[in-house]
Amino acid sequence: MSSPGIKISVAKKKISGTIHLTGSKSESNRALVMQAMSNGAVQVKNVSEAADTVTLLGILQPDAEQKTGTGKPDSRRVESEMNAQNSPLIAHSPKLIDIGPAGTAMRFLTAYYTLQDGEVILTGSARMKQRPIGILVDALRELGAEIEYAEIDSYPPLKIQGPFNQKSDQVSIQGNISSQYISSLLLAAPLLEKGLKLIIEGDLTSKPYVEMTLAMLSQGGIKYTWDENIIRIPNQPFAKSVISVEPDWSAASYWYAIAALAEEAELFLPGLNAYSLQGDSKITEIMANFGITSQFKDGGVFIKKEHKKLERKIFDFKECPDLAQTVIVVCAALGHDATFTGLETLKIKETDRINALQVELAKIGVKLIEKNQTYKLECSGKELNKAVSISTYDDHRMAMAFAPLALVLNEMKIEDHLVVEKSYPHFWKDLESVGFEIEKV
Repeated sequence: MSSPGIKISVAKKKISGTIHLTGSKSESNRALVMQAMSNGAVQVKNVSEAADTVTLLGILQPDAEQKTGTGKPDSRRVESEMNAQNSPLIAHSPKLIDIGPAGTAMRFLTAYYTLQDGEVILTGSARMKQRPIGILVDALRELGAEIEYAEIDSYPPLKIQGPFNQKSDQVSIQGNISSQYISSLLLAAPLLEKGLKLIIEGDLTSKPYVEMTLAMLSQGGIKYTWDENIIRIPNQPFAKSVISVEPDWSAASYWYAIAALAEEAELFLPGLNAYSLQGDSKITEIMANFGITSQFKDGGVFIKKEHKKLERKIFDFKECPDLAQTVIVVCAALGHDATFTGLETLKIKETDRINALQVELAKIGVKLIEKNQTYKLECSGKELNKAVSISTYDDHRMAMAFAPLALVLNEMKIEDHLVVEKSYPHFWKDLESVGFEIEKV
């Protein structure tokens, strides 16, 4: 069920303040699976408050749920609960596992449940049932896993019987698909009796996310090798360890966009560092083209707008596809006819993000034209002197990528505003803290 829409306006075009971001959803979801795999040896600090992470936590740690006033588990309070005494026991979990719209949870839990005792049906929202998972299922089956499709081949829901008897220690997987398939296999690899030799075929899309997974496994005491296109992880136990989750660089990207569209901007984002595991930290490099400087000091990053002529014409999102919507909208608002590559995975996200961008950008007279997997903005018809209502398509990033347009539009509405809870629950409150006016309509 959709939430109400909101009207966004900004009286002042000079933005300043301190924004405390929630923990990284990507890091948190990996850490929670590692905690579950390790039977509590791995503990986690600063777990994300994103709805996807809260959902995953509720499945893996049902006894650790602390209810908030909204009836949802409060991930801010789980840190003290994440220990061996509260490690997940699948026998206590419901047979039907519904992850809703949480795509990462679907991919990670598919491999996870093949290693657990008993049978489960892993399902999700209507959109989740349209998102392909056949490549991951095929890889797990090749290793020996028992997985069946409960409805349509290659799509959730899945019927999983575990634990499986490993038939092979080697599997190949395409590199140009969702990196979450690869990360799912890597997270499960240490518990495989014969270990895993993973062969990546072709170019690897979203490589930083695979690097993140391996770096976090290393923090958990797992040894691996990565030689060209082959990753090897032997069977081994997790070490007793603590993983501290960094704030979310994906969430930070929206503040870089706000800075780019403001007349002046000075913002401080505590907790972020220059040597992040998160691929979306590349936003610092991308937004430098828009005159946004990043200074790391005092335990965070200071971002400031300096007026600069925008000259870069091609942006490649192969390693950071979740930044694409944000940067494309900024370019459209500035009338910059840029070209974009590396968007292959956007059509199978929460929505078909390419189509969604094309429809919504057309509302301000901008075209996003596709030709042979290359996309170009045509901004000659750009019109900002109008009222615009943005549809979100059940996609959190559509809402947050378009929100900065309030700085350049006369009037702006965003439908289904609570969609942001998927990754950044306090987004609208944070906007209000720096002078945005949010009104339900």
